[in-house]
Amino acid sequence: MKRRKAMFIIGAILLVVGVIGLAVYFGLTFSGPKPNDTVSTPSYTAPQPELPDNPIDFTALKAKNPDIYAWIKIPGTEVDYAVLQADDEPEDFYLNHNIDGKYEFAGSIYTQKLNSKNFTDPNTILYGHNMNNGSMFASLHKFRKKEFFDNNKYIYIYTPGHILTYEIYSAYRFDNRHILYAFNLNDKDVFSEYIEMTKNPKSTIVNVRKETQVTADSRIITLSTCITNDNYRYLVQGVLIDDQRTK
Repeated sequence: MKRRKAMFIIGAILLVVGVIGLAVYFGLTFSGPKPNDTVSTPSYTAPQPELPDNPIDFTALKAKNPDIYAWIKIPGTEVDYAVLQADDEPEDFYLNHNIDGKYEFAGSIYTQKLNSKNFTDPNTILYGHNMNNGSMFASLHKFRKKEFFDNNKYIYIYTPGHILTYEIYSAYRFDNRHILYAFNLNDKDVFSEYIEMTKNPKSTIVNVRKETQVTADSRIITLSTCITNDNYRYLVQGVLIDDQRTK
């Protein structure tokens, strides 16, 4: 009897162990991922940096005049103005019209339709009068003085969603040619030659920042205003060095 009882206990133990082993085996076999199974992983979206506010209220400006599309500010000068481009008026409408679209000799700061409004052209040219009261682009003439040129390096252009920073690399007297007609700046070879000319202008009134990098892949702006001789213009040129996104 004792022997049978012992044998029964041993058999029961072996049965239990076997059942447990089978359960573990089938559990691993059927519950684990198959070679072709897709294992889902939790999705993760990296937090996006919060964009800074744009200091220019373009919604209000465009409600006032839809031709306003940018704003220009040059520290150290009086230049702090809206930039316009006429859509339904003559090319140089804002040469003698203010930001309300009303006639005014001082005009506005403006670009022509040869330039796009997103400052992605090789050279965007902004025009403004040289007013006796120092308004519009008159204070660009401060860059004639080397000390002022050396100590004032930047131009800021604000557009909806962007703050563009340009480093001023050249300021000089140039003839009155229409630059965008005189040079095919969409041709990189021509643009490269043009840049070399702007970095080495043949003028007695010139300041250049030689260390500033400007290449055929750069985007530049040219600020153009009058001087006393109608055969010439005074130009201040900057190269884009930063494009900051804003709200």
